[in-house]
Amino acid sequence: MVRNTFSLQNYTSRPLDMLADVRKDEPADSSAFAAEIPTDTAAASPVDTVALAGIPDPDHDHDFTSYTGILNYAVRDTTVSGLEHFLSALNELKTGKRKKVRIAYFGDSMIEGDLITADLRDSLQVLFGGSGVGFVPITSVVAGFRTTITHTFSKDWKDYSYKELPPASIPLGMSGHTFIPGDGSWIRYAPVHKHGLDKFEEVSLLYGPASGGNISVNDKQYALSGHEPVNTLSWKQDSAHPNVNIKWAGGSSMPFYGVCFEADNGVYVDNYSFRGISGIELGKLSRQLVAQMQTEHPYDLVVLHYGANMLWKPELTDYSWYGRPMKKVMDSLRNDLPNTSFLVITTADKSYRKGGNWMTAPGVPALVKTQHELAKEHGTAYWNLYAAMGGDGSMVQWVEGDPALANKDYTHFNRQGAAKVGALLYKAMMDEYKLEHQ
Repeated sequence: MVRNTFSLQNYTSRPLDMLADVRKDEPADSSAFAAEIPTDTAAASPVDTVALAGIPDPDHDHDFTSYTGILNYAVRDTTVSGLEHFLSALNELKTGKRKKVRIAYFGDSMIEGDLITADLRDSLQVLFGGSGVGFVPITSVVAGFRTTITHTFSKDWKDYSYKELPPASIPLGMSGHTFIPGDGSWIRYAPVHKHGLDKFEEVSLLYGPASGGNISVNDKQYALSGHEPVNTLSWKQDSAHPNVNIKWAGGSSMPFYGVCFEADNGVYVDNYSFRGISGIELGKLSRQLVAQMQTEHPYDLVVLHYGANMLWKPELTDYSWYGRPMKKVMDSLRNDLPNTSFLVITTADKSYRKGGNWMTAPGVPALVKTQHELAKEHGTAYWNLYAAMGGDGSMVQWVEGDPALANKDYTHFNRQGAAKVGALLYKAMMDEYKLEHQ
């Protein structure tokens, strides 16, 4: 097995399997990602955001179009700005003043299968502690592709999602999915032979309102109760049972969201990937569920990483149809998670063929500008992935380089490219951490 590493100043990536993309776990068609175009947002009215405060503007020091580090913005009347809370939480973890730091990483197909998030998680856990893959849904269309946990399940789970909303009485989970069991439903999770992922320690089942549902966990029976939008059943994994086998044992039907795998301290990155969306869909999450999730499973940082599905028409440069409703989504999330840091990650480069050559789509820098405006207006942190990977024409270099770092659709990273993005993001975060706490 050929493994390489690469270094970025003082940071060295974990070993990368340079042959991973020819192995059997690669999706059969990595370019088959359907773009979802909102049909009800064209007439949306602009949403007022909090007025910018009279503070130094990071753009005065760094041009947002080319700067590869993180820009931290702030607005008046917010309790946190940029990465401030997240960096303080990391420092409290490092100094023993708290036990856990969690990141909710929302994205589209660019992160499915735990791409990017796996390498970010691994690097953070090496420095700050922790072991475990974090949140895993009940079922997943990419379970066979994911290499950070072994995940199998029965086919009789009913999957409600952004694409098929559940009845009004059933909440939609943070992942954009809610699962209802059938008579014989089951799930099985098994650890993998990787750093921090080779055993289960603390396990939590997240579920919705329950009134008499029953399950078994490794043949031990549990009656589930709780009327909150999010309820938790937690246990310490018995070392004699390396796997987690959950079976539906009957009773009143109820919603399930997923299972979390953590240790008693450290950093955890929950991958909330959803293929084919733009991020606007997060507005379908109920405020009550988001607030209860913050009670049961609190987050210190929310990452919003979208872009590929807005570039369906490569020469389109007007993204007001996206910016207006996304402002409303971000207003709602900032209000519902007032003490949480937010990080907006831009689209990656995307190439299209014109005149026989592959080149950066004109829509890419236009979308980058819109995403920057969203971050600036909402007082979040901002990371320009397009610039970090090399800017104009970089996707062509990533696809055609040796080794190749992206797929032939000139849109999606392969495993090696995703690992490099994870390393670039980790370095950008740690540069900010060093400025604040070292």
